[in-house]
Amino acid sequence: MDTYTHGHHESVLQSHRWRTIANSAAFMASYIKPTSQILDIGCGPGTISAEFSLLTTSGKVTAIDLSEEVIQIARATHPTSKYQNLEFEVGDTYRLHFPDNSFDIVYAHQVLQHLSRPIDALREMKRVLTPGGIIAVRDADYGSFTWSPDTSELDLWMSIYQEVAARNNATANGGRYLKGWVTDAGFNSLEISGTVWTFSTPEECKWWGSSWAARILNSEFARQALEYEIADQETLESISQAFLRWAEDEKSVFFIPNYEIIARK
Repeated sequence: MDTYTHGHHESVLQSHRWRTIANSAAFMASYIKPTSQILDIGCGPGTISAEFSLLTTSGKVTAIDLSEEVIQIARATHPTSKYQNLEFEVGDTYRLHFPDNSFDIVYAHQVLQHLSRPIDALREMKRVLTPGGIIAVRDADYGSFTWSPDTSELDLWMSIYQEVAARNNATANGGRYLKGWVTDAGFNSLEISGTVWTFSTPEECKWWGSSWAARILNSEFARQALEYEIADQETLESISQAFLRWAEDEKSVFFIPNYEIIARK
């Protein structure tokens, strides 16, 4: 079983809840029809899944995640009394428990970078797509993150993150490999785009910086960094403080490139 680098600590869920169709799925929104059958893989707390369900009024959204914990959170936050065509299930990306040709759209956001076998996962997504259906995948590329002011502690954070992800057989720079993975999985008619999450206002920088200041100390990433002896507690605390200082600097900016692909079965 793959090891998820981030886990589901509240500091992680805070950033996952921020994700919406507008900032994380705009590249494929025009493909959604009122009758669409959508599978959202790695749905996390379900904010995007819930928005999908409001667009597929005569269709259905099935949202899956490997974590029972986060599925329970998603169900509690998005009750069927309000989202009648939305269903949350525990599910394994490599072994989807759906028949062939079940979905018009399969969406996987920030998922493939965390998998040890992304091509196998994409082939399984292809199996459950209807003929002519689309996958819509989007992943960040950690190696392309940029920020200012330059901070040696944040440089160290990136180095530690890359090592932890590699230890988990994940690909921190997954975004740049999406085209190759999707092609090797047998898809064609690729539409490739890219967008950037930008944190530049004082409010945005404080939110992003404080989120990572907490995550560097409390999340699964922190636990794994210590367990793998890639970092010690003092180093993690130093990085956490550096994120807080960065967040308070009026000159701060942070850019996260995301690679996006739509492909047909």
